[in-house]
Amino acid sequence: MSSDTTRATDSAAFWEHHYAGVDPQWGTRPNAVLAEAVTALAPEPGGGGGRGRALDLGCGHGGDALWLASLGWDVTAVDVSATALERVAAGAAAAGLTDRVHPRRHDLARSFPDGAFELVTASYFHTPVEIPRDQVLRRAAEAVAPGGLLVLVEHASLAPWSWRDGHEDVRFPAPDDVLASLRLGDGWRTERCHAPERTATGPGGETATVTDNVIAVRRA
Repeated sequence: MSSDTTRATDSAAFWEHHYAGVDPQWGTRPNAVLAEAVTALAPEPGGGGGRGRALDLGCGHGGDALWLASLGWDVTAVDVSATALERVAAGAAAAGLTDRVHPRRHDLARSFPDGAFELVTASYFHTPVEIPRDQVLRRAAEAVAPGGLLVLVEHASLAPWSWRDGHEDVRFPAPDDVLASLRLGDGWRTERCHAPERTATGPGGETATVTDNVIAVRRA
């Protein structure tokens, strides 16, 4: 695991505490909404021209990163939590995917991975710590290579097990607002911009109906 953020931050402190209390097996499966979008819109890594490069922002325990690697993507898995990244590395080793999964520690408010990627994903990139979130997501769009895809899957409602449950002031933007915040300009095609409902399963096995914002855009 490479450590690109060496100084402790509020974000790192929050997410270290969060993952310390979470079952290491939680979040090791791919997000079903992301998986559907990638399967439909980017079924072959790199468009079928060889191993494609993918960037997974806020990777957590690596469910999305490991799934993408299993399909043949070369995945840079980014999180601010060293604990989460250690678990990603262990999961990659157990699955025989260490050559395709590259854990990288970044506080994305301060640093961002170098390079261009055929696929950039961010699943539930939400945090109670104040960060320039719109700026980070615009940087994510800048990292998409020509012909590549950016996929954002975001909470549009609260699940009962959310760390924000009970906060009456929580508001979620509409998917069109998220898309507008990216300030993409010309040269992009919108593939998905909607808010479907689904049945989600929490860390204790409980279920609830939730809504997600799904935004997928392709660079020309």
